[in-house]
Amino acid sequence: PRVELAWAMKAHQHAQVYFNLISSVDPKFLNLTKVDDLIYEEFRRTFRDLRVDVLDPEELKSEPAK
Repeated sequence: PRVELAWAMKAHQHAQVYFNLISSVDPKFLNLTKVDDLIYEEFRRTFRDLRVDVLDPEELKSEPAK
């Protein structure tokens, strides 16, 4: 139980750091990994028409989205 608690506390600390980072920096200038651009290009190639500024859960559950 102590190991699990320590892991959970460390994960929470990391989550807070990342949240503070992504909340305080303009996304145009934010790179969290060396391959961010590659990940984004592949995401856009796979999901060409997906609007990420406004996500509609019902739209994501639709047959064409699946």
